[in-house]
Amino acid sequence: MDQPSTTRKPEPDSALRHQEEESVRRALEGFYRAGKPPWDTGVTPPELVALVEGHEGLPPGCALELGCGTGTNAVYLARHGWDVAAVDLIDRAVDQAREKAAAAGVAVRLRHGDATRLDELDVPGPFDLFFDLSCYCGVPLHRRDAYAAGLTQRAAPGARLLMFGYGPEPLGNPVPEVASWAAGVTADELRTRFAGWELIDVTPGTNSVPTFWFTLRRDA
Repeated sequence: MDQPSTTRKPEPDSALRHQEEESVRRALEGFYRAGKPPWDTGVTPPELVALVEGHEGLPPGCALELGCGTGTNAVYLARHGWDVAAVDLIDRAVDQAREKAAAAGVAVRLRHGDATRLDELDVPGPFDLFFDLSCYCGVPLHRRDAYAAGLTQRAAPGARLLMFGYGPEPLGNPVPEVASWAAGVTADELRTRFAGWELIDVTPGTNSVPTFWFTLRRDA
């Protein structure tokens, strides 16, 4: 008589993908509970400042921040005349962002939700500017097409996407639990994934590990 198999059957792809997403969420929540998210310094990056206030700075319009954290950059944009919506996966971060916006006396439409599932949130656009400070790097690979599609559907002609990303090397991601699912970002990936956009600038970051600032422009 055959003995029952003790080999565990592989989980379906959908279950594995859900596990990946939950792993990322738990890792991010842990950093906010500890009060030490390494990507949330409270200082607006000079790259965003240059895009907004530089010699050829963008005129104020509608902006969407993906992975807004505690709201530092969303508040900065609102203070400079932008109509701002901002999304973050972690409710604790969104609560802090609301407090920061209220203290600054600016209006920011803050949404708690998944940056790869914008259809579930009240952020219809169109937007002239998207800002992403390493949010994309924490997105599991199977959700990155959805991320790109969500932005593309909401992009005004000529819209800009300013994205900070870690390189594909394992040490490039400061969150080990996230690094196990995500894989950094490269210029070639963005060119492939963001159909209808032009990658107009890639500038290396100043971090101790490989990082880059990517600027994309939506076709007019």
